[in-house]
Amino acid sequence: MNRYDKVFKEEAVRLSDEIGSKKAAEQLGVAYYTLQEWRKRRTLHGDGAHIGSGRAYASADKTAREIELEREIGELRRANEILKDALGFFAKDRKR
Repeated sequence: MNRYDKVFKEEAVRLSDEIGSKKAAEQLGVAYYTLQEWRKRRTLHGDGAHIGSGRAYASADKTAREIELEREIGELRRANEILKDALGFFAKDRKR
């Protein structure tokens, strides 16, 4: 699976606007449907469309710090779940 950076995606979408999606995909060596997905994301999310793989899209009113804090909250929630499971495991072991 190829991963493309934000600048490449933005330039590819811009080129597809100028010469068409099929020609741009051929010239860049990108699958047509991949380029179409990038175009769709740009339409839906505007400037925050191409921020990277696996990350939520930033809305216009969120700062980078807010996005980072939301990510950190998610990590902490997952860590708490792991700790709860471990506590339950060891509590069962002490009862015996």
